[in-house]
Amino acid sequence: MRLPCEVSVVSRLLPSAGLRGPGRAVRALLSLGRSPAGAGGGGGGGGVWLLVSTARHRPGTKYQADVSQLKTFLSAVKLAHRGTNEENLPVSTLVPPKASEVEKPRTKMTITSKKDYPLTQNFPYSLEHLQASYCKLVRVDMRMLCLKHLRKLDLSHNCIKKLPDTIGDLVCLQELNLQDNHLESFGVALCDSTLQKSLRSLDLSHNKIKALPAQFCQLRELVHLKLDDNGLVRLPFRIGQLSQLRCLSVARNKLPFLPSDFAKLSLENLDLFGNPFERPTPFVPDIQLKIPLTLLEYSARAVINYRIPYNNRLLPSHLCSDLDMAKACVCGSACLSCFIQTTVTMNLHSVAHTVVLVDNMGGTEAPVLCYFCSLTCFSQFLDRHLQSTR
Repeated sequence: MRLPCEVSVVSRLLPSAGLRGPGRAVRALLSLGRSPAGAGGGGGGGGVWLLVSTARHRPGTKYQADVSQLKTFLSAVKLAHRGTNEENLPVSTLVPPKASEVEKPRTKMTITSKKDYPLTQNFPYSLEHLQASYCKLVRVDMRMLCLKHLRKLDLSHNCIKKLPDTIGDLVCLQELNLQDNHLESFGVALCDSTLQKSLRSLDLSHNKIKALPAQFCQLRELVHLKLDDNGLVRLPFRIGQLSQLRCLSVARNKLPFLPSDFAKLSLENLDLFGNPFERPTPFVPDIQLKIPLTLLEYSARAVINYRIPYNNRLLPSHLCSDLDMAKACVCGSACLSCFIQTTVTMNLHSVAHTVVLVDNMGGTEAPVLCYFCSLTCFSQFLDRHLQSTR
């Protein structure tokens, strides 16, 4: 019976001698078992013995270990203390441990070439930080998905085309770097996973992603998000739900405008350089308003405005999808398929403290999409816009 743990070696005579004990614990292996036949040493042969194996081979009195392993270990200690027959104890003969068994668990591994990538050995289960860059990986290694303590995963500069949904099972994952791969999408399943509560930093730059799903905005703990050099044609229309987001970089994409929800962000750093932003046209609206409104439109607006719960068991799935994608008027009211749409200019300093110039002309403004649920809301907007431009 063996227990890998941290051991603090203490001598009760040190205080009386005016000395302090060691300040740091050392990696050790506690072993409970029978003494080898014919072995010498204090206490004679036979019986059950506790062996502490450290670099200095000194006994320790304080240790910390995995809960399940500790319970099993202490159960065996309890049975031995009660005088249970040796033959009935779940212990083996004491032998010296391997060097790897008394080493501190490895928490970080960095691999930067294909020749160094482990093919026959598993990754240490204790890993918290794993980097596997420039390894020409075409898929995420399933062995990585067994690392339940992983906090940072760096798979940058590979050839990965698709992410497995099981990445969402890494409950401790805080940083995910997928820079410079061949990704074409970011799955909805990942947005619905436990990453919602853990993921703080995401780097998807230098890939082939043209659009992110609406569910992407459920990753509300994101603080850093990089989407540079992807060919994005739009951002998630509810991006304002990323209330913790502080650093956003979407440079060199194909964004014609920003979603209306963009104005809800509160950023420290923003980079939108190199996007082909369209010229705002507040006086040339796209009118998709039907008067009178259809019964479907009235009902949909009521469901959203009054926050009436809905799901696939109450409504057809296509209608649930439409409700999830409903627009928001500047007045706060919802609109489904009947609205007036236009673009207006927004000074990016209103949402970010530090703004990278959006073009070579020194501009810090970008067009933002706006929706209006009625002619009244649109007329009031025009009045305010005309007054502000005088």
